[in-house]
Amino acid sequence: MTSRPDAVMLFAAGFGTRMAPLTDNCPKPLIPVAGKPLVDHALALVRDINPARVVANTHYLADQMERHLHPLGVTISHEHPEILDTGGGLRAALPLLGDRPVFTMNTDAIWAGPNPLALLQQAWDPDRMDALLVCVPIAQTVGREGEGDFDVDDAGRISRGKAFVYGGAQIIKTGGLHDIPERAFSLNLLWDDMLSRDKLFALRYPGRWCDVGRPSGITLAENMLRETDV
Repeated sequence: MTSRPDAVMLFAAGFGTRMAPLTDNCPKPLIPVAGKPLVDHALALVRDINPARVVANTHYLADQMERHLHPLGVTISHEHPEILDTGGGLRAALPLLGDRPVFTMNTDAIWAGPNPLALLQQAWDPDRMDALLVCVPIAQTVGREGEGDFDVDDAGRISRGKAFVYGGAQIIKTGGLHDIPERAFSLNLLWDDMLSRDKLFALRYPGRWCDVGRPSGITLAENMLRETDV
C-alpha cells in the first residue's frame, strides 16, 4: 500500500465562539472573507492538489454546512450528539477517508503565498515522518494573539515552543488514533506520541498567514490579500 495521501479532511464542526456574534446564526466556515466563505478559500487550495476524496466534519449548524458543501462534492462526517474535537473528529471520519495518511486542514485561516497543501505533498517522507505540519514563523503571521505553538530545528523536527505557529494544514498518519481511549480529544494527544518518538516534523511556510478566529481577523485577512495582489 502506498503511503502517499489521497484524501483531505476539512475541520468545519466547531462553534466559532471567538467569532461571535457573527456565528450566532452562521457557522464560522461560511463567514465571508474577500467575497467568499472561509471554507471556499480552503477548498480552492484543496482542488489545486486534486485529491481523490474530500471530507468535512459538521456539528454546529450542520444543515447550513451540508447545504453548502454537498453541491461542491464534499462528503460529510456528521458528529452527533457531541462534537468530537480534532482527534475524535478525524478518527470518526476514517471510514470515509481510508487508511492512508491524510491531509487535514482548518477552515479558519487565510494563506498568502504558495499552496501549503502542495508544499506538504512535495516534502512528505513517510519513512521518517508520522506527521508533517505547516508551521509559520510568528513574524509572518497576521491576527495571531499570543505566542507560537512550536520550535523547529534545522532538520525540521518539532518541539513545543514559541517561535512558530501551526498553520492548520498537515499530512498525518492516522493509525495511532485507534490507541486513544477518549471519544472526543485533540490531535495534540497524537502529536505528543509522535514527539516522543521523534516522528513529528514541520514544513516552514514561506508566505504569510492570517488567523480569522475573531471578527477583527476578517479585515486583517482582506488587507493581507490586497497587499499580496499589489
